[in-house]
Amino acid sequence: MVASYPEFYEEVRRKTGQYGQASPDVMAAFQQMHHAGTSPGAISTKTKELIALGIAISVRCDGCIAFHVHDALKAGATREEIAETIGVAILMSGGPAVVYGSQALEAMEQFEAQETVRGNGHK
Repeated sequence: MVASYPEFYEEVRRKTGQYGQASPDVMAAFQQMHHAGTSPGAISTKTKELIALGIAISVRCDGCIAFHVHDALKAGATREEIAETIGVAILMSGGPAVVYGSQALEAMEQFEAQETVRGNGHK
């Protein structure tokens, strides 16, 4: 379990930045794909981030949980929307998703305590 998701988020950002220096073409392509995949279209960025969070929980990726909780909040997701996303991940992935979904809820609470990611008026 991650002790501090905001600190872990920054650590993952730093490490992926280091990888980007070692392999700039791969990271540039990944960043371009990330932008294309999360840009609003028929589905909003918020909904896409919630989908990504559900997948992150299902595949048990701590770094992905940190990023997609952060970005879902930044896109304006509510506590209730994140809780329902965790519920769908549990439906699809069972017991392990309960554990990782609980971690996603903790990540949300930590990011909310910082009040730095809300897309609706917070810092």
